[in-house]
Amino acid sequence: MAIPLRRVIVANSVALAPSFGALAGLYWSGTLAGRPALIAMAGIGVVTVFLVQRYLGSLARFARFVGELSDEREPVMPRLSFAPATEELATAAATLSLGWRRQRASIDNLAASAQAIVDGLPDPLIAVDRQRRVVRTNLAAGALLGPVGAERDLSTALRYPQLLSAVDALLETGPDGNFAGADQSAVEFVLAGPPEIDVVAHLRRLPRAAADGSLALIVLHDTTAQRRAERMRADFVANASHELKTPIAGLAGFIETLRGPARDDTDARERFLGIMAEQADRMRRLVDDLLMLSRIEQHEHARPDREIDLDRVLRGVLDLLQLKAAARGVGIELAVDADLPKAVGDHDELTIVFQNLIDNALKYARPATVVRVTAERAGPARVAVAVSDEGDGIPATHLPRLTERFYRVDTARSRQLGGTGLGLAIVKHVVNRHRGRLDIQSTPGKGSTFTVTLPAAG
Repeated sequence: MAIPLRRVIVANSVALAPSFGALAGLYWSGTLAGRPALIAMAGIGVVTVFLVQRYLGSLARFARFVGELSDEREPVMPRLSFAPATEELATAAATLSLGWRRQRASIDNLAASAQAIVDGLPDPLIAVDRQRRVVRTNLAAGALLGPVGAERDLSTALRYPQLLSAVDALLETGPDGNFAGADQSAVEFVLAGPPEIDVVAHLRRLPRAAADGSLALIVLHDTTAQRRAERMRADFVANASHELKTPIAGLAGFIETLRGPARDDTDARERFLGIMAEQADRMRRLVDDLLMLSRIEQHEHARPDREIDLDRVLRGVLDLLQLKAAARGVGIELAVDADLPKAVGDHDELTIVFQNLIDNALKYARPATVVRVTAERAGPARVAVAVSDEGDGIPATHLPRLTERFYRVDTARSRQLGGTGLGLAIVKHVVNRHRGRLDIQSTPGKGSTFTVTLPAAG
């Protein structure tokens, strides 16, 4: 390491000043003649410059040694014989650096252990600092929200005013600098989907900021299953009981008639037994659809990952419905792109989806018309299956509610055709589980088209 000239000049000037001052005093007092004084000054200057240069070299080696220690390297201890005190300082610095590295390794191990514990939590966790910036997240938070950049405001990851307001209230301080509010709170909100997720955010302020700056913890608890169960119970009480009331009342009336006035009437008995069988079958279909909807909703957040041949699925559904189509005098046409990629999904559930859609198309199509089923690419990573009929169509006011449980455009006609009011609700939840999309287009008097878009494999 080169020593700056200015430092050399200053160091030599400081070292030579006392000697030169003493010699000058002796000369001016007449004690020392001029020639001896000059010779003495020259000799002292040469020796001083030599010693100062060696001393400055020791200091430079000491500085280089300390710099290498600060870079977390392990340099060889330099020999600093011309600066014994500096050599002692170098030894102390090496000891301090070794202790710091050991302490740093211990801190890193503790931090890694803490992060491993945080990552092991099943619920998403986000830690924010006093400025509401994200400091730490766990794996569950990354899986739910995607990458959440550190040192960014919480609003970049969770844009929900009620949550942000609750965090601000938690971190708010009064005029005396102390926190003004409670140290914990809870907020309920819905994460946008599909599928939508009901969340309860539990907020907790730490007694003091952690080493990484964390001051508040946000734990997101998924309550979707609980809310869905509550909604399903309410739906069942409000709708299923109503749907079951009519066939049960009919069965009770027919049984009473068969026990009384029609006890010996063979024709009436046969007719009533046929109607009772239809009502019993209607109740069976309703219960089957409710159970199917419940099973699908329980696994709606577990995305399927198998590769499915849609051509095979569609042809299997058409084979099941050909007799029904022939009985109604409706034709079925299937058109599948030759280069159609496989879809990511569940074979049985996709069969249920297209069976419901094509069955509905057959029910509501006019006789002597054609139900068209097409499967094609819908962009670089999507496939689309469209089911079109030539029926009476659906008024625009009904379209937003078609996938609600038990919602019917024409209640009497739907029941007459054997519908339970749950088919499109089942379709919607299966499509949501597949991270797909259901689009409905309809023109009154011309027909309807139901399009299911799914992620493509590969």
